[in-house]
Amino acid sequence: MTNTIEALPLGASVGVIGAGTMGEGIAQVLLQSGYQVLLFDQSLSSAIRAEASIEARLARLVEKGILSSQEKNRALASLQVVSTLEAFHKTELVIEAIVENLEVKQTLFKRLEEIVNNETILASNTSSISITAIGSALAHPERLAGWHFFNPAPLMKLVEVVSGLATDPAIAETLYKTAEACGKTPVHTASTPGFIVNRVARPFYAEALRVMQESKAYVADIDQLFRESGNFKMGPFELMDLIGNDVNYSVTESVWQAFYYDARFTPSLIQKSYVDAGFYGRKTGRGFYRYEKESGGALRKVIADQREVTKKSVSQSVLPAIRLNQLSPFYTAWIERFNRAGVEPHLIESISEESAPFMTIGEAECFITKGITATEMAYTRQTQSVVMLDLARDYREAKSIGVSRSENCLEANFEAVLAVLTALEFNIVELDDLPGMLVMRTVAMLVNEASDTVHQGVSTIAEVDTAMTLGVNYPQGPFDWADQIGTGYLCDLLNNLHQRYGDPRYRLSPLLQHYLYSGRPFYDET
Repeated sequence: MTNTIEALPLGASVGVIGAGTMGEGIAQVLLQSGYQVLLFDQSLSSAIRAEASIEARLARLVEKGILSSQEKNRALASLQVVSTLEAFHKTELVIEAIVENLEVKQTLFKRLEEIVNNETILASNTSSISITAIGSALAHPERLAGWHFFNPAPLMKLVEVVSGLATDPAIAETLYKTAEACGKTPVHTASTPGFIVNRVARPFYAEALRVMQESKAYVADIDQLFRESGNFKMGPFELMDLIGNDVNYSVTESVWQAFYYDARFTPSLIQKSYVDAGFYGRKTGRGFYRYEKESGGALRKVIADQREVTKKSVSQSVLPAIRLNQLSPFYTAWIERFNRAGVEPHLIESISEESAPFMTIGEAECFITKGITATEMAYTRQTQSVVMLDLARDYREAKSIGVSRSENCLEANFEAVLAVLTALEFNIVELDDLPGMLVMRTVAMLVNEASDTVHQGVSTIAEVDTAMTLGVNYPQGPFDWADQIGTGYLCDLLNNLHQRYGDPRYRLSPLLQHYLYSGRPFYDET
């Protein structure tokens, strides 16, 4: 019979080292969950300030009715600021949230090994440093694991439990269960560069930066499409400005270097130029956007360049004939959108032809992008007027849609497409003609990187999806999204991007190919 591994018991003593934003947040999480917390910082005044900040935040939770006064007082009574590491000698768990420097962390944990008892679990909140490398300096690396919270720790649900090569699985499982006891959703991950979230998320920034560098779209248009078509809470440029271009670039560079300069993680020259200029984002008042302080102290984003959103008032009586291809995975959503918009059914003809466009509007052939340009598609099909449509997470509900047209597209034919999209109540964002457009190429690359992460044994399909929805608030996990679009569609798109750019960053993951050839979805309900 095997022993069931449990969370640390409530009331256990936990040491938190580092009283910055993350350390303070982790301490609050532990206190609210019923643990005794010893808080240490090499600057005692910083630890005292963190204590006052925790007290103020708990008081606000009482005001909002989230905590009772008794719960607040009990949590504060469980917090003790300590001035020496020796105070941790009876703790059951110690977690550090200090500077991201390997040697500094190794030195700290070696010192802790001299102080704590043999059963104490040692944990690091590192977001980028190898747990295996940290543990290599320890006498007992088996009791060290990563316990990576996301900022702000009291609000973000995800915790990555990171196992190094020497980590005892029982230690990782104890941290997993303890995270659950703290009301978090943990995921297991091996100690590889970026773990799950900071690795899989790289294409979200990289593809937007590439499109910007190619001058194919304005920053504000890109962000609008990610929000209003892809259903992301923030566009990539808004998010980079929030994180800080210096921080975001540094993470990308560290992952790239750790993967021995794999092209998939190559940093962006344009983002590097923003870092060199000191345009870090909101914290400096300028990043991809400019920021102005309003009277209350809040920052207002200033949008310098954005294409005018196309809106055309049109009567259904002048709409051109519409043909929709039933073989497309997007057919049902579009039919529902037409029905909801009240477009007369007699205007729409459904067809089932492998070689036909997704939609024909009058003389214009419309395709959901598959990684080639509208101009190339027009050349291949020996026609003039081709319009590409970008991916929307849900075409039934999307507020905006990205469109591009072939070089020789007749204006009247393009106007007919815009008329239909306007009748469907889309905000239309016209993009320059580029392969894969914006949302589609990014989602495909997120799926591809998630696939490689699972293929290399870092985590599981379900845990990667959990990590991306809870860790960075994606509207859908990559594998769930892949099942919705279809692995065949995504493989075609990535192969097309690879061929057109000649860039190995678009090479197919072996796992994605495996699921393509097996004919199975990632989530097989059979």
